[in-house]
Amino acid sequence: MQAPPSPHVTRPVMYHRWSEMTFMHWRYPPAEIQRLLPAGLTVDTFDGSAWVGLTTFLMEDVRPPVLPALPWLSRFPETNVRTYVRDERGRDGVWFLSLDAGLLPAVLGARAGYRLPYFWSRMAVRASGARRGYRCRRRWPGPAGARCDAEVEVGPALAESERDELAHFLTARYRLFTTVAGRTANALIEHADWPLRHARLLRLDQDLLQAGGLAAPDEAPVLHASRGVAVRIGMWGR
Repeated sequence: MQAPPSPHVTRPVMYHRWSEMTFMHWRYPPAEIQRLLPAGLTVDTFDGSAWVGLTTFLMEDVRPPVLPALPWLSRFPETNVRTYVRDERGRDGVWFLSLDAGLLPAVLGARAGYRLPYFWSRMAVRASGARRGYRCRRRWPGPAGARCDAEVEVGPALAESERDELAHFLTARYRLFTTVAGRTANALIEHADWPLRHARLLRLDQDLLQAGGLAAPDEAPVLHASRGVAVRIGMWGR
């Protein structure tokens, strides 16, 4: 099954590469997620459930269109807690409960420019053979000490038959939402289909979901991994 097509962002305001990605997803009752959303957004469901993702990865080649990537500003770890929503026009996308990043200027810029709930954290991403290790300890703003320590083993690529509707629902998302001046805004995200791989969770110690207002997961997550994709981020619109 093919993923939904990506939009084309004609005038990107940022370029990224999202590398060494691990997607961990859990089911939640839709009502538990809806209470965390602003007016104008409705939880998007699959098989009757809302889904919350803990996505851990390395941000690389981060730059605006007019500047080159700078080594000390363009590469840092990131861990997001996200869910999936639709707006009043039926457009689907991502709503972030939190975004932890290992670079303070990136946190300050995203909070000011994109009104996203970024947190400055002490972080690391390690890749050794098939293993990926992720570490996050939140610094600012609070709750200080919120954490995510994860280790996964990356397996073979998904067969075409395994790239099913659920895999696309959880990963093929091309719009992010936020609120600006009390109103819902969105930005398009352009990227190629995720080259998805199997993954096995070796260890997970986290409370970022709880820090975002959710109950702790009580079951094993659905996992996918990917070496990454290049990304173009569009300007905010309504």
